[in-house]
Amino acid sequence: MTAQQVDANTLTALVADATAAPSLHNAQPWRFRYLSAEGVLRLHADVSRALPRTDPDGRGLHVGCGAALLNLRVAAAAAGWTAVVRLLPDPADPTLLAEVALDTTGPPDQALACLYPAIPRRHSSRHPFSERPIPADLQDRMREAADAEGAQLVFPGAWHVQELLELVQDAEGREALDPALRAETAHWTRTGPPDASPASDGIPVEAFGPSRYGPATPVRDFAAGHAVPGRGSAVFEKLPHIALLGTGHDGPADWLRAGQALERVLLTATAGGLVASMVSQTLDWPELRWVTRDPSSGMAQVQMVIRLGYGPVGHPSPRRPVHEVLDVVPGAVRPH
Repeated sequence: MTAQQVDANTLTALVADATAAPSLHNAQPWRFRYLSAEGVLRLHADVSRALPRTDPDGRGLHVGCGAALLNLRVAAAAAGWTAVVRLLPDPADPTLLAEVALDTTGPPDQALACLYPAIPRRHSSRHPFSERPIPADLQDRMREAADAEGAQLVFPGAWHVQELLELVQDAEGREALDPALRAETAHWTRTGPPDASPASDGIPVEAFGPSRYGPATPVRDFAAGHAVPGRGSAVFEKLPHIALLGTGHDGPADWLRAGQALERVLLTATAGGLVASMVSQTLDWPELRWVTRDPSSGMAQVQMVIRLGYGPVGHPSPRRPVHEVLDVVPGAVRPH
């Protein structure tokens, strides 16, 4: 396949859709570079947006960039393009995570294209969900979404969900005793009035959701115990619907695949009427990450814990403008 050049408006739209992906603390650790002569779009890790205390090995950074890559593929398919992806194409440059060549001569991936309307609707929801069961056919579709990206999705039983709630409490206790980790989380929270100084990244106070009242629940509290004016409290579900997303191995390529699988699962869930929030507290600690896995599933490496259900849609988190994350090499018209 020969890659074709993409016009400025299409390129801008594709990258805007890509950056709607979730990332750890909404740090948005990605940069895109379009090589106009080759018709290739490159995805780079923006290491200036890494979280060295929370994510010392860069696993979460790669997962977030993988999610952005999946959104790019979905948007490309919806626009009629065929996307050919090479992960980690240059061993000498670990920040170059993927190359995407776009072409219109082959049929686009219709399964991906059907997920496109879910991209702007997907937002992390940190509100209480109902106890309503998730239909078996929707669970199957989410499993198939993960499998299509080379990952595994497991819905653990009630006994393991209870263990996960205890592990979350353990992780939160460790975080409370780690000043560097608390400071890093605080750096990415936006607690000022929304119209005071609009941010383009991080977690805005409107997206915190209510404070927890009663039993533990796997929802990260970005207020970290600080009072937030006007923020109410709520009782969360006693037995949340949890899914574990995992891979067979645990290297950068696996993390990128996990990120693509995560976003494909989230878009499938959104299209099916579900809301979700990602749970990473237990994954921040190696010893807790290991016991997070469901031993009955045979899953080797847990890459994300996802809370799913029916409930209020989450408040959108801000996004960096395209011109801040996209570079076009000389010879092409820079998008507006």
